[in-house]
Amino acid sequence: MRRVIAVALAGAGLLGAAGLGGCSSMSWDMFKSAPPAVQVRLESNPPGADATTSLGPGCKTPCSVSVPAPDAPFTVAFALPKYQPASVPVNVIRNPGDFTTPASVTTDPNPVFAELQPATPPKPVRKPHRPRKPKPAAAAPTAAPAEAAPAAASPFPDPNAGRR
Repeated sequence: MRRVIAVALAGAGLLGAAGLGGCSSMSWDMFKSAPPAVQVRLESNPPGADATTSLGPGCKTPCSVSVPAPDAPFTVAFALPKYQPASVPVNVIRNPGDFTTPASVTTDPNPVFAELQPATPPKPVRKPHRPRKPKPAAAAPTAAPAEAAPAAASPFPDPNAGRR
């Protein structure tokens, strides 16, 4: 029986030595959890805009994307044909938690909303102003009776001028 215990202890010693060698390559990083993902709701007016986060993920509004919780603020860019693009800054709020509550990460604002403005159409190119041609004179309005009209001077002398 003593031999069995001695062999078992020797075997455990060999396994222990091999096990300790494996511990040297172990890292404490394996105990760290992956960075938490944050759900961010993206909305726009009008809907249907392409929303892209500066972290990479994007979608067509209204939608929701999952982004890894960054250490710094990020932006969301909104684009829709015939509308001006918009960009909205998003702050990351970390709550470290305590013994009773777990740590959490949220974003502000959530949902991220963009009011897209219509793109102004290019102003039409105006042709240079050309003066209009004068219209031909229409028939003169009927003149007043001949007595009221002043006598036109004639180049010929009036034959009845001295007889009156």
